[in-house]
Amino acid sequence: MIKYSPGDEVRFRLARKELTGTILESYDPRVVLLKLDSGYNIGIPLDKILDSKILKKFKEVEISDEDFVSRKKGLKKIGLVVTGGTIASKLDVKTGGVKPLTKLKEFANFYPKLFDMVDVKKIEIPFMMASENMSSEHWIKIAKSVEKLLNDKEIEGVIVTHGTDTLHYTSAALSFFLKDLNKPVVLTYSQRSIDRASSDADLNLICAAKMALSNVAEVMLVGHASTNDDFCFALKGTKTRKMHTSRRDSFKTINDIPIAKVWPEKIEFLREYNLRNNKRKVNLDVNFSDKVSLIKYYPGQKANILDFLSEKCKGIIIEATGLGHFASSESKNNWIPKIKKLIKKGVIICAVPQTLYGGLNPNVYSSGRELKECGIIFLKDMLPETAFIKLGWVLGHRNWKGKEKEKMLNNFSGELSELLTE
Repeated sequence: MIKYSPGDEVRFRLARKELTGTILESYDPRVVLLKLDSGYNIGIPLDKILDSKILKKFKEVEISDEDFVSRKKGLKKIGLVVTGGTIASKLDVKTGGVKPLTKLKEFANFYPKLFDMVDVKKIEIPFMMASENMSSEHWIKIAKSVEKLLNDKEIEGVIVTHGTDTLHYTSAALSFFLKDLNKPVVLTYSQRSIDRASSDADLNLICAAKMALSNVAEVMLVGHASTNDDFCFALKGTKTRKMHTSRRDSFKTINDIPIAKVWPEKIEFLREYNLRNNKRKVNLDVNFSDKVSLIKYYPGQKANILDFLSEKCKGIIIEATGLGHFASSESKNNWIPKIKKLIKKGVIICAVPQTLYGGLNPNVYSSGRELKECGIIFLKDMLPETAFIKLGWVLGHRNWKGKEKEKMLNNFSGELSELLTE
């Protein structure tokens, strides 16, 4: 049998079919691991392979600096912030998984269409990390990188590439951190790495670049509008949430409508938006307190969880049921005494809807009215993750002490929907 190595492209003939793909490193000498052209990995027992052919030997390609960013004359300039995630990953031929693109020239090699469409003047890599490992310090680093690029007079807009798991937390954070926004800030992603035939990375990046050159001075998330490779949606940073684990159109606008439909060659706007103003300077407001928590209320839950959280937290977001409910005076697990005690101690307690769609209205039922009288701040239709970020941001401003309710209900970045109907 022909000797092949990890990374080689091969064709195998089995008893009833032929398979083509890329050889992966196998830890069992009796099994060949193959990454199919579809992107899936399979194991094939050696004794089932009747014939094999190497289609292309693997060779690690080194890209010279001259090949890095192909700059065509006359292209508009953008800034690019790379933070990691699937969109900044490539196939690891040893494991069959992915590993990060750590070299800038690798990024240009994998996404030539982007670099043919725009002149990427500057690239910032504040860190390379899976998004589930991020925290407020990383949101602040991203904001600082974005702010620096936005205030470059030659740059038209900024793209941030990011993992999907917590992208909506970051989009909310940037929406509050970047004051007096002057140009587009576009976060984008991919659910499937660029080596897979079903990758969504190329379309997402091209549409993100289209929005980065637009007149929309908003923090937006741009990604597939459907499972097809037809167009993307541009979604408001504070009204967007990941709603599926793996679909290419995982991100949806909640209680709002998208800013625009985006194709590589055109934009169709669906709503009003803030206009760019290149003469304005963006300012950072990254005051943030990590002493906040987000919990989901469930039936039978005891109120002592609030004691535990209040030991470390100055603010708590509770995902309430229905129109804004959790255990009240009719329940043996009545939360009202505990809530009154903590609010009196200065803990800020807010409620958001578990249902995501629709808004809270504690006035409808007596249990809701009881909770409202305790001093809970009902945040209407604000998304839980956005509320979590906003409360940390509000509490980070020490000069806002005593004004927390006013600030949480102030619609800073479109986090409260004015379009909401019952």
